Amino acid sequence: MAQKIGADFITGDFRALLARPEATAVIIATDEHLHVDPILAAAERRLPMLIEKPLATELAASERVLRAIEATGADALVGYTQRFRRRWLAAKEKIRSGALGDVTLVTSRAFMNRLVAIDNYQRTDQPELISPMVISGTHALDIVMWMMEQKTPIEAYARSIDKVLGPQYRGIDATAGLITFSDGSLYHLSISWAMPVAWPAAVYSLEVGVAGTDGVLTIDDTHRDIVLAVSRPQQEGYRPDQSRLVDFMGSYPPGDIALGELRGPMADETVAWLNRVALGLPTPSATVEEAHKNLMLTKALDLSAKLKQPVQLPLEA
Repeated sequence: MAQKIGADFITGDFRALLARPEATAVIIATDEHLHVDPILAAAERRLPMLIEKPLATELAASERVLRAIEATGADALVGYTQRFRRRWLAAKEKIRSGALGDVTLVTSRAFMNRLVAIDNYQRTDQPELISPMVISGTHALDIVMWMMEQKTPIEAYARSIDKVLGPQYRGIDATAGLITFSDGSLYHLSISWAMPVAWPAAVYSLEVGVAGTDGVLTIDDTHRDIVLAVSRPQQEGYRPDQSRLVDFMGSYPPGDIALGELRGPMADETVAWLNRVALGLPTPSATVEEAHKNLMLTKALDLSAKLKQPVQLPLEA
């Protein structure tokens, strides 16, 4: 990589990198369970940060990161790439402008190719710290909570199953749950990242319905509108598999490589962050407070599924 980009400096120690005076902004893109130390080191220098979700995989660590960022005053945002896709921005605007009236019920269903889960479980020796909710369900949850940002969640109730990923990886296949808000509104959600390898979505396949007192909004984000079928594997997704010959194009959340460039939500997200750092322009990126709240909600759902009883919110570390 150093040779490819003509790097002036290369090191395997992030602290040595962040200590250099020419480092003026940082993207934290380590594995999910390795975010905390780089964030704390960057916060200590008050460097602007774009942090890949989640802030941490443990609620206490996420709270520690949040407090450190608040204490140092570092400008930090969290990467929830779905916020940079046109359909979710359009949905956000309709809800924000009151087109649906008071939102009373939201449903979301996410199906994911199990290659994503296998990749995540093979990269950790603590599978209990990651789950479909914490690692991937958080994308759908963030979009919904972003659209319902004026509402206060007070209870989480969920159930999980582990028949596919449990025996080999000690992991969870799927979780279904219900979040209740203080005004009686409901968010019903489910996430499975145990779809067969042959499932055509490279990563994410999502359906969302939003019902309000004055209208309804349904969003098909399953990516079934562009289907690719080939004789040779195309190597899409987290862990390319030689058996995958059909693909829902657009289901890889970062975007697509076209004409030698990454094009799509992650490129737009990065440019928006750079514009914020350089020019002070606004961006729809998640705040660290929103990201911590998202982790708290996913952890509450996982805890409810484990205890088989409702969990009161907010959940304390």
